[in-house]
Formats: sequence, C-alpha cells, structure tokens
Amino acid sequence: MFIADTWRDYAVLDAGGGEKLERWGDVILRRPDPQTIWPPADPALWRQAQAHYHRSERGGGSWEILRPLPEKWSIRHGSLRFWVKPTGFKHTGLFPEQAANWQWMDGLIRGRIAADGEAPKVLNLFGYTGGASLACAAAGAHVTHVDAAKGMVLWAKENRELSGLPETSFRFIVEDALAFVRREIRRGHSYDGILMDPPSYGRGPSGEVWKLEDELFGLVDTCAQALSDRPLFFLINGYTTGFQASVLDNLLLRCVVSRHGGKTDSGELCLPVETGGVLPCGASGRWFHA
Repeated sequence: MFIADTWRDYAVLDAGGGEKLERWGDVILRRPDPQTIWPPADPALWRQAQAHYHRSERGGGSWEILRPLPEKWSIRHGSLRFWVKPTGFKHTGLFPEQAANWQWMDGLIRGRIAADGEAPKVLNLFGYTGGASLACAAAGAHVTHVDAAKGMVLWAKENRELSGLPETSFRFIVEDALAFVRREIRRGHSYDGILMDPPSYGRGPSGEVWKLEDELFGLVDTCAQALSDRPLFFLINGYTTGFQASVLDNLLLRCVVSRHGGKTDSGELCLPVETGGVLPCGASGRWFHA
C-alpha cells in the first residue's frame, strides 16, 4: 500500500456514503467516490462544504455552489505549486494520491544524479496537468510531458510557471501517447524513466479511440523498448475498476523485467482520512532497476 501522507495543503476530512469531503487549501469540496460504501464518521463536517458535485443519471454531472469560492486557486506540496479548479467532470486538476509516487521517483532521480552527475531523461505519458512532471523536474530530471489534450498541456505549463521551475527542464507535446513513443523509437530516442496514467477510455487529437483493456499491454510493451540502456524506473498508474495492482505487476514482469531485469513493487494508492482509515484511490505498478 502506497499512502500519500505528506500533504499540508490537502486533506481528506471524511469519507462515506459514496462521497469524500476534501480540503484543498482553504476550500472544502464534496465529491462522489463509489468505493466509500461505509457511512460518514462525522456528518457535521460535511456542512462545511463550499461546493458539492452531483452525478447525473445521463452521465457526467455538475457542481452545486453552496458558498462563494474562487474560480481557481493554488495549493502547495513541498516546493511545488498547482492551480486547482472544479471542472465539469468532477476533477480539480490534481490527483493528490500521486504524491506517494512523486516521492518515490524523486528519490530514484536524485540517487542517479548523485552517482552520475547527469540529469535522467523522463517520459510522462497522459501527463494531465503535470503533477508528476513537476516532481521529476524538481528532483533534477529533464521531462518530456505528453498529453493528447491541448488544454491539459497548457494547464501543466501554467503549473510549471507557478512552481518556478525552469522551462529548459521540460518538453511539452500534444499528441497521442502510443504514436509519440513509436516515433521516438524510430528516431533512436530513449528515456531513463517512463511513467503513464492512461484513461479507461478516451480519444486522441485525431479521434483515435482508446480502450484500456485493448491497448494497455501493447503500450507498455512498446514503451519498454524506449527505455535506455541504464533504465531507472517504469511506473503504471491504474484507476480502472478491475485493474488491480497485480495486473499492473504482471505487465511489468512481461514487458520490462523480461528485458531489463530489476524488481517490481505494486500496490494500492491511498490517502489518509482524518476521521480514520484510508481512502483507496487506484493502483500503481512500479518497476526499478535494483
């Protein structure tokens, strides 16, 4: 179990009844979470919510604004800063549980730099608003950030600027992840670290259909070919119901360990809940060159 317990500007205040109550800086939001099948521990806390996301029976949903809140605001994790705002798909632009993986990659990157004196090259696929990209760059890596959504890449650039990280540490690409990796392989380009956070379903910039169960093995296998001769890490994040940590571990064994040796360490991603217990938030498959 990987627990993201290093936040000060974020907290899960309570969880239950199919929802979670979160503090994002000074703003408290109430959002759906189908895995919280137990009742809330402290119902009184929930009256503090400034906005409540309601799912629609037709799909999607909308925010009910209960008290005034800013259009967007920033929160901090260590030296990193991120813009946060409620979106139409219940997200806020950040997955706080990923801080557990940021720390893991930070240690590996700093260790490589201490040993070699060179910045590792990291590829972040489905990079979203750049949380992991910023974390890797802050540790000293050069990061290639890829996402098919132009708006998400713009948001990642804004987070880079907000965090004060140098533009020269990044390369931002708007493209389909698999198409990009295939082109990099043809060009002979390789990466010391690769991470990915693929969606369950989506479309690329040219309308390409992505279905996780059909595409993930091929993507991981192709990406394994883009690792350098001295690979540092490979990380797969999974939020799709049914894709447990053992599924991700098996992919790493077949695609990465078979080529490069090394070790895997896969498990649930969780956030601590202030009223007790942890909130399950998906799974991560980790590979590293021991």
